[in-house]
Amino acid sequence: MKSLAPTPEPAWQALPPTAAPAVTPIAFVRAIVLAYEQRGLRPDQALAQAQIAPQLLHDDQARITAWQMERISDAAMQELDDEALGWFSRRLPWGSYGMLARASISSPHLGVALARWCRHHGLLADDIALHLTTEGDTATLRITEARDLGALREFCLVSVLRNAHGLACWLVDSRIPLTAAEFAFAAPPHADAYAVLFRGPVAFGAAQTAIHFDARYLSLPLRRDESALRQMLQHALPLTVLQYRRDRLLVQRVRQLLGATVAGHAAPALAQHSAESLAALLHVSPRTLHRQLKEEGATLQGLKDEVRQSRAVDLLHRTDRPIKQVAEAAGFVNEKSFIRAFRSWTGHSPAEFRRQSRDA
Repeated sequence: MKSLAPTPEPAWQALPPTAAPAVTPIAFVRAIVLAYEQRGLRPDQALAQAQIAPQLLHDDQARITAWQMERISDAAMQELDDEALGWFSRRLPWGSYGMLARASISSPHLGVALARWCRHHGLLADDIALHLTTEGDTATLRITEARDLGALREFCLVSVLRNAHGLACWLVDSRIPLTAAEFAFAAPPHADAYAVLFRGPVAFGAAQTAIHFDARYLSLPLRRDESALRQMLQHALPLTVLQYRRDRLLVQRVRQLLGATVAGHAAPALAQHSAESLAALLHVSPRTLHRQLKEEGATLQGLKDEVRQSRAVDLLHRTDRPIKQVAEAAGFVNEKSFIRAFRSWTGHSPAEFRRQSRDA
């Protein structure tokens, strides 16, 4: 078994190394070479299979493609019979991570699956411990180190988080955007690559190594079964992967951002909340935002109208504010446009709606 981190673009994994972007740092290849050296073996065959020229190992700026990373990881895991590639004090024989995945596949939702993954990972290797916690709206998957991981530390911590995050995305068939990624080591020379490895804000020199994401993803039911797992493990994927196109919580996340704007009484901001500003908050491009909303059967304008309507109805029910103030609080620039929109939503003017709701 190779890396568990999946990609939603099956055809992409077949691309030759010259047809895909080279974004994976050569430092990770050096880590694999070091794992060979620690075992008294030579990596020549693995490098050749991955079409990685040995001289690249001496170029700090060199990058390889995901195809190449998959090839060398596959070869090394089999030759070393170690899916952890030398990270831990004992080897993880071929199939170890597949066994962890099978222990999680029967979980009712992602929260249980990841908790099982963390617990069972500790049974395989006690050099590190994985912890899944939630605080408020944020879920955190963090790593604590029980021993010095030495020269393989960065490669280990990055790979463990990438594999867990990739598996989580695959289990619920959804992109799980990261709100932050933190690493308990100084920024490496190839720190720019982390923008691809971990989409979202990245910090180095942190107190812990962890990734953070919206806790609502933990409630999503698993969408994979044992048959799908067997297929995935037969076509394991590289550490550097494409993002999932689908985000099953995107509509909720956009609605939450818009709702927070209205609830904060920043009425003009709702009207001015462009695709560009929302996309920046969600760490995607405006084009991606529109496309993914469409895939989920929604539009940005439709969600804005939904939030405005909900806010207006709530204020008309609960308060005696003048219609003009309700219009402003719901994000409208003037009372006239609010009345027109409200009538299109409910078939009644705001005043009629308030009167009827109180007479009922």
